Amino acid sequence: MKVQIYTDGSARGNPEGPGGYGAILEYVDTKGQLHTKELSQGYVKTTNNRMELMAAVAALEQLLRPCEVELYSDSQYLINAFNQHWIEGWIRRGWKRSGNEPVKNKAIWQRLLKAAEPHQVTWHWVKGHDGHPKNERCDQLATMAADSGELIEDDLGE
Repeated sequence: MKVQIYTDGSARGNPEGPGGYGAILEYVDTKGQLHTKELSQGYVKTTNNRMELMAAVAALEQLLRPCEVELYSDSQYLINAFNQHWIEGWIRRGWKRSGNEPVKNKAIWQRLLKAAEPHQVTWHWVKGHDGHPKNERCDQLATMAADSGELIEDDLGE
C-alpha cells in the first residue's frame, strides 16, 4: 500500500511553551477511493522540534502493515536527519553529535526509527507557510492542538 503523510509541529513560546502536532495520512484503496485521516495532539510544555518529530511518529504508528510512505514535512531538522544521514552518524557515535554533544530528543528519534522500520519511507521537505494545502492544514491542526484546552504532559523522554 502507498501512503502519503503530511506533518507539522508547533510550539508557542518555543522553547518550552505549549505546543502541538498535526498530521494527515492519505491513501487510495483498491477501488480508487481516497481515504484521509487527520491526527493532532497538544502538549502543555514542549518545543517545536519535538512536535515536528511527534507528528511523524504519530502518523507512522497508525500504519498497521508495511507500506510505501511518502512523508512530507517543513522541518529540515526531521528531513535532513534522514536524507543527509545525520541519524546514522548519531547512532554510530552512541547518540552523540559530531561535536560529541548528546543528540537532543533521543527518545523521540528512537521511537520514530521504530515506527518507520517496517516501512519504505521517502522523506520530502516542503517549504513551510508557502501555500502548500496539506502543509497549511497540518499547521492548522498543530496550532489548534497547541491552543486547545486538552493538553497533555510532554513525557516523551530526552
